[in-house]
Amino acid sequence: MQFTELLRMFFALAVTLGLLGLLVVVMRRFGPETLKRLQGTRKDRRMAVVESLVLDPARRLVLVKIDAGERLILLGEGQILPAAVAAPSRRRSAQTDA
Repeated sequence: MQFTELLRMFFALAVTLGLLGLLVVVMRRFGPETLKRLQGTRKDRRMAVVESLVLDPARRLVLVKIDAGERLILLGEGQILPAAVAAPSRRRSAQTDA
């Protein structure tokens, strides 16, 4: 391998890494706003995860708000276990009244 080929290879590597670094800087600067515009507003969504609680490494409780109601879902071991309707929390209604 000649010195000029080696120099050309390192120059190509430096240009490639420089372009990747520039892409990272641009995505950090302008990426979040672009993604927010593409996702849509939160008002359009009917479903939201209110809270999640890890019970053990295999199971998790998830409180999901769907329209006006809330559902409590037990996720575990690669399957969705029977769900229950969650009662409206008094704490949240007390906070909204205050």
